[in-house]
Amino acid sequence: MTTPAIVMYATQSCPFCVAARSLLQAKGVDWLEILIDIEPDKKAEMMAKSGRHTVPQIFIGDTHVGGFDDLQALDQSGGLDPLLGL
Repeated sequence: MTTPAIVMYATQSCPFCVAARSLLQAKGVDWLEILIDIEPDKKAEMMAKSGRHTVPQIFIGDTHVGGFDDLQALDQSGGLDPLLGL
């Protein structure tokens, strides 16, 4: 099964972004990371897509997962692996 495209809007130093990276790394998946502190024009794009202004904002395929707390809750409920195609 092919892993869907994963996109994470983040900043370099936010602790929730670091935690999200660690969780995704533990799953063995690759993702595209858009750093809004380096590319500030991407923050408006993130807000338009997610309706939120905080980072990280994680998308798996067409699904907006949300932030790290949402990602962790999805993993703990058993819903993350199927979404990742694992």
